[in-house]
Amino acid sequence: MADRVLVTGSLGQIGTELVLALRKHYGTQNVIASDLHDCCPEVLGDGPYERIDVMDTAKLAETVKKYSVNKIVNLAALLSAVAEDKPALAYQVNLGGLFNILELARETGCSVFTPSSIAAFGPSTPADQTPQTTIQRPNTMYGVTKVAGEILADYYHYKFNVDTRGVRFPGLISYAALPGGGTTDYAVHIYYEALKQKAYTSYIAAGTYMDMMYMPDALDAIINLMEADPSRLNHRNAYNVTAMSFEPEMLAAEIRKHIPDFKLDYDVDPVRQAIADSWPNSLDDQAARDDWDWNPKYDLSAMTTDMLAKLKEKGI
Repeated sequence: MADRVLVTGSLGQIGTELVLALRKHYGTQNVIASDLHDCCPEVLGDGPYERIDVMDTAKLAETVKKYSVNKIVNLAALLSAVAEDKPALAYQVNLGGLFNILELARETGCSVFTPSSIAAFGPSTPADQTPQTTIQRPNTMYGVTKVAGEILADYYHYKFNVDTRGVRFPGLISYAALPGGGTTDYAVHIYYEALKQKAYTSYIAAGTYMDMMYMPDALDAIINLMEADPSRLNHRNAYNVTAMSFEPEMLAAEIRKHIPDFKLDYDVDPVRQAIADSWPNSLDDQAARDDWDWNPKYDLSAMTTDMLAKLKEKGI
């Protein structure tokens, strides 16, 4: 029987592109998109769509049964900056929603992929080349829900043999969809403003290094880990993955290779800066490379060239 995949949070930054990538991999009718919209938005293209709130356990179970789903990709979540503004809702959606998905997987035999984040680390974590296994004491609600989610997914694997898998994503950069309230969003907005205004005001301070990844690599990471041989997986929830680490001035310098008169200045947001300062500067992703052959294709230069070209094609 063909794999049938349910994707929650399909209209987020990752979901809008992941649904299309999964449909290319598994077949259009075998990937069920879902989110809070009543009707399927055009951005998701053809294929099944269901309105699902991850807090609605009955609707989740009904959808899994209706489509004979055997894989769930749980992307429904509030991101870092939004979660700090709405901590109670973030806890309910990010952790309560995951619990509902894992319970459903325990009952039905579905596998579950759910992404964690660099935010699962905190200020006491080693900042440079952060190990796969290290201290995780985040000081944001988003981070709290992510590290708790990693442990919860591990528990369901070892206690109930649910096939759980996940990665710790760094900041993700995409030309297809704008981000939804994360601390690393500046690294997307800067490209738009470079083309529109030849200038950008960063809310993240100069010299603030954060790990980043171009969306095509992120999509590959998800699909490759979902398809990986389970006997090779030593960590499951969740693997460090990264492609590059940079600070705003490095990104501006790369943009100036294409737009020489681009100007960067700063108006630092203390909330998002504090979040960024609590995260690692760079991750050690050797475990992912060893266990499922993780190998990103894009560095800062290649990403910038492609990002600017794709945004120009969109008419930005």
